[in-house]
Amino acid sequence: MAEKRYINRELSWLSFNARVLQEAADETVPLIDRLRFLGIFSNNLDEFFKVRYATVKRIDLAGKAGKKVLGGIKANKLLEEITKIVIDQQSVSLKILDDIQTKLKAHNINIINENEVTQSQKEFIKNFFLSKVSPALVTIILNDLPEMPSLKDSAAYLAVKMVMSEDKEPVPGLPKIIGRKVNEKRYVLIEIPRNIERFVVLPEENGKQYVILLDDLIRYNLNTIFNIFKYESLSAHMIKITRDAELDLDSDLSKSFIEKISDSVKDRIKGDPVRFVYDKNIDSDTLTYLMNKMGIDATDSIIPGGRYHNRRDYMDFPSLGGKELQYEVREPLPIPGLILQTSVLKGIADKDYLLYTPYQSFAYVVKFLREAALDPKVKTIKITIYRLAKISHIASSLINAVKNGKKVTVQIELRARFDEVANIRYAEQMQEEGVNLIFGVPGLKVHCKTCVIEREEEGKLRRYGFISTGNFNENTSRVYTDYTLFTADPEILKEVNMVFDFFETNYKVNKYKHLIVSPHYTRNVIYNLIQIEIDNAKNGKPSGIRLKLNSLSDNGVIEKLYTASKAGVKVKLLVRGICCLVPGVEGLSENIEAISIVDKFLEHPRVFIFENNKDNRVYISSADFMTRNLDQRVEISCPIYDEDIKQELIETFDISWNDNVKARNHCRGMENPYRESKGPKVRSQFALYDYYLRKTDIQE
Repeated sequence: MAEKRYINRELSWLSFNARVLQEAADETVPLIDRLRFLGIFSNNLDEFFKVRYATVKRIDLAGKAGKKVLGGIKANKLLEEITKIVIDQQSVSLKILDDIQTKLKAHNINIINENEVTQSQKEFIKNFFLSKVSPALVTIILNDLPEMPSLKDSAAYLAVKMVMSEDKEPVPGLPKIIGRKVNEKRYVLIEIPRNIERFVVLPEENGKQYVILLDDLIRYNLNTIFNIFKYESLSAHMIKITRDAELDLDSDLSKSFIEKISDSVKDRIKGDPVRFVYDKNIDSDTLTYLMNKMGIDATDSIIPGGRYHNRRDYMDFPSLGGKELQYEVREPLPIPGLILQTSVLKGIADKDYLLYTPYQSFAYVVKFLREAALDPKVKTIKITIYRLAKISHIASSLINAVKNGKKVTVQIELRARFDEVANIRYAEQMQEEGVNLIFGVPGLKVHCKTCVIEREEEGKLRRYGFISTGNFNENTSRVYTDYTLFTADPEILKEVNMVFDFFETNYKVNKYKHLIVSPHYTRNVIYNLIQIEIDNAKNGKPSGIRLKLNSLSDNGVIEKLYTASKAGVKVKLLVRGICCLVPGVEGLSENIEAISIVDKFLEHPRVFIFENNKDNRVYISSADFMTRNLDQRVEISCPIYDEDIKQELIETFDISWNDNVKARNHCRGMENPYRESKGPKVRSQFALYDYYLRKTDIQE
């Protein structure tokens, strides 16, 4: 039974990315969106190797290769298994890319390479290269360097081999062309610039649209780059290296926390390589030279790939062609009863409201903060920040509030993975403007998403606020599904304020009657809530558990859910990503169903629904059921007391649960079988928009 109890978290994550690849392969998905799913797949892989693969490699290199990780796999064997799976997935992704490009041609969209450039396109490409690309190129000749220069993490490089010609006497009056002995090989790296769009749209010809990748545009101009050399031949193939992205913080007490994080991010460029990807058609002598020069060894994942790397850039493929090539953009809906054109604080004073983005407009969050920044009666604003948009209206609203004399406190998490640089920039900007910054709790990440303001009313301070499952980020709110509760409930907001007190006096552990707060209480409260369902089932009372999560990997919670299943509790799990629980095992989890939905939007909310003998207890949360969220982060799970909102969360969960178009069953392998169910087709993300559209129509 032991081997059936858990699925390894790294393999479960790769299974999730296989579901993303399924979307790229799905012929019912519009073609350009299929390309974008390929980009998501590639981006996910990059982050996987920087974090998860790197962690397993650290275990292996620390001499713990024999140690079994979750799922009963030894660390060194897991590294081998990951590499094998990724090679297979990459092969599939290349076939999908070829299929998409072929189908795009039928819509007069042609992605061409350097060998397919037409006569009429040559001048445009040459001019584009000389004016925009050439000044940005970093070109490194390797032969004369004593050691390999440090390659940037996840940057793409063209590895160029020049076979040199024999030196000749210079033509009188002209500089000598640089040459060498016949057949001498010189190796060069060209970094693909990141500040230029990867896809260059060429002038339209005869009703057809043409796109050339920046890589191929550079290949087309290799002669221009190397015109000072005399060579017999040039060949160029792409390579990419991925580095361990773990932050190792300096213990120097004289440095501020911002300085430590900033220095650690800079040191990340020197992180150990964990993956080397190369064009499988590269010359063997070039590959050998590069691997020797870079010191690539057997513990790294060495993956032969296609002609192009950094296919994450396909997420930004230009919007070409007709409407049928992309998903219809449906405008976010209003929240019935909460009017953006009037005071949202006044609306929230009367009742709680729930926002579900992107089906409804994120503008309510911005409006809340802008109104608070201008309202003379608002005295304080406190907010947690994890990931901000590149251009953030949230940040500008907070700065505006300071300029209007409000006391603004921002808990900003500088260790938000891969957003450290942006958060440092915003932290410095807000600090300069007078915002009171808090940089977390020693040893804990702050992952909760909440805001509380204090407003003077009739000589007393009244609190207003919101608690969310997602980041306060205008960009991701268009593609991530998340719930936000707006409330003026004094008891809940009193406890939110206590969480902010904990940030500043974290030697004190507060007690909460309403919120469930990590790291001190979440694990035990969740255990107790599950136990109530177990006891109800044993006593013949109505019981049931419905959970919507990004990830489920904590052993303790999994074991508790297994116990619930054995007691007869029906457990429904909507887990988008990692699911280490094995559902449907006789005698262990036969009462547990687990599905994942991958579709147009990224499923991001955390919702907990406990039947509680027909008196449902419902929470929204920032916490997944992973050990880090329960024990190593500050998280908030908020109870829902408004009966209408409680019902709305149950109904929207059920709409997602009934999905039989984009839902897949969780299983041990990479198969990700689509869920089969009788009855009419339900595509939950489309059905949810219609659900809120009906609510809007009823309100009107």
